[in-house]
Amino acid sequence: MKLVVLATTAYCQQSATDSLLKLVNNGKEDSVKVNALLALNREYLGTSPTEAIRYAQLAKELSEKIHYNRGRAYAFKGLGLVYVMQGKYVEAIENYEHSLAIFDSLGDKAGQANILSNEGTVYFNQADNAKALELYLKALNLAEQTTDSLRIATTLLNIGAVYSNKPATHNKALDYYFKALQLAKSFGDNGILGTTNANIGEIYFLRNEDSLALPYFKESLKDFEGTENYPLALNYIGRVYQKRGQFGTAIQYHQRAFEYAKKLDANIDMAQSLNSLGDTYSLQGKAAEAIRFYKQAEPIALGISIANSELKNTYSGLAKAYAQLSDYEHAFTYQTLLTGIKDSLYNIDTDKKMSGLQFNFDIQKKQAQVDLLTKDKVVQDLELKRQNVAKNILIAGMIIALIIAIILYRNYRNKIKVNTLLDRQNAEIESLILNILPQEVAQELQKTGNATPRYYERASVLFTDFKSFSKLADALSPQDVVTELNECFVAFDLIIEKYNLEKIKTIGDSYMCAGGIPTPDDGHLYNIIKASMDIQQFVHQRNQERIEKNLPVWDMRIGIHTGALVAGVVGKKKYAYDIWGGTVNIASRMESNGEPGKINISAATYELVNHRFACTYRGKISAKNIGEIDMYFVDGELN
Repeated sequence: MKLVVLATTAYCQQSATDSLLKLVNNGKEDSVKVNALLALNREYLGTSPTEAIRYAQLAKELSEKIHYNRGRAYAFKGLGLVYVMQGKYVEAIENYEHSLAIFDSLGDKAGQANILSNEGTVYFNQADNAKALELYLKALNLAEQTTDSLRIATTLLNIGAVYSNKPATHNKALDYYFKALQLAKSFGDNGILGTTNANIGEIYFLRNEDSLALPYFKESLKDFEGTENYPLALNYIGRVYQKRGQFGTAIQYHQRAFEYAKKLDANIDMAQSLNSLGDTYSLQGKAAEAIRFYKQAEPIALGISIANSELKNTYSGLAKAYAQLSDYEHAFTYQTLLTGIKDSLYNIDTDKKMSGLQFNFDIQKKQAQVDLLTKDKVVQDLELKRQNVAKNILIAGMIIALIIAIILYRNYRNKIKVNTLLDRQNAEIESLILNILPQEVAQELQKTGNATPRYYERASVLFTDFKSFSKLADALSPQDVVTELNECFVAFDLIIEKYNLEKIKTIGDSYMCAGGIPTPDDGHLYNIIKASMDIQQFVHQRNQERIEKNLPVWDMRIGIHTGALVAGVVGKKKYAYDIWGGTVNIASRMESNGEPGKINISAATYELVNHRFACTYRGKISAKNIGEIDMYFVDGELN
């Protein structure tokens, strides 16, 4: 969660509210009173938007009366700040533009830089990174001309935040962050220091460079001490220790973050802290403790309209924790809730994009209104054009009506062709459904609207995973990563179809399939091992081709286990056929404890196939609630 800084430079020295009110009520109408009104606007900015707007309006009116242009500029800026806090971005930009024009007329470059930076933050919040970057760079140019260190540092920090949105520009973001950090140290602004250190740490954390991230998070903690951002830094540090497997230390930091957020009644930070505690206990295999913290986070996240991402983390954690306890009923419930949250987040993201389009449209409309009010000649010309447009619209309407009549007649004549096309499309839809769900499950859904979960006494589960995939992905472009994965997974699909197996899903670089479901098949054990051998052969051949091209190889592990499981359909809008049970977990353990180029199977699978395949014993692993499990490598098929 990167942070940006909104420029809210004080207009006069900070004073107590009572002292400011005395200055306002002293009867004198001068620049001192204007500055007092502006300071009151700042005082009420975070507590009473209505009062903040009232004082800014009074400052604007008095500035106009006494011809105090600098006061007018700051009054418009004060109104813009309030509107940003309220999420009224169109009104904010309109007032910022008035302020910018006045600062420009005064030749005040520091004021111009201030306003341009604030406008950039509005566009940044609307996800218009290109426009935000354009405004930030203009602000930086002006700030550097004034040698205003605070303004330069703020703008450098905001430019870094824009570049940190994409992994491809993370290095450029770090360049700007380090420049901002060095400058902020010269004047000791803890807010900018804390924000910059946190943003630098986040980039290193995302790169899995924990040893670099941790010092910056700890510096951020010092800078944020005593502020509302203190829990954020604590949770950042806790996540680093959690990732390192130092769970005791991670719990201490997340607990401190929760206690501090609780004092501030900061619900988002409280939910984040509780979810992080749940994650830490879940990683230790302490599912019951994890559930306790997730349950505490759930009502807090539900009560915050913007906390859907935290609610998603809560439901995800609960689903995994209940699955660890083999409580599949509750795991399924929270998995269903998680699916709903993901759909909601998708809709929120779509709404945000639509909001951005509407925002740009409204800005253009506001600018047109300003032009109409200031240019009488343009108003007259536009009126004439409007009349001409009205006539043209009438003529165009008649033409359109005629075209519609022709289209309707043509559609009537082509009705039979359309019905034929619809039948063809219906057949294509049926084919798509069968690509998503097994045939008998799809038929049950179509007939009854539901798919009954089924228990299978014996099924086989296969997991694949590419070794050091994160490092390989970092060395390639996103397009190359997706292309390589797609070609591998398409080949895997053809192989499992050849051996009558059921593809379950892909998770990142991991591929999962099963045998013996949804239709029981006595030969699924042999088929799944043959399929795994074909997959390894395909990967080996592909790696030979990559070596010839001087490209890094993609080594793959495969794990297989046989046992009981439950299979069924989850979700309401986007159906997904999935499997649950200890068998799935053990198959995953077989994969993660295997070796590249090898097929690692459990003792349960070995006992059923050793008369058909040559195997080599390779040791034990410990599985929770099961005990130690013997593992074997499959060497090949016996003659």
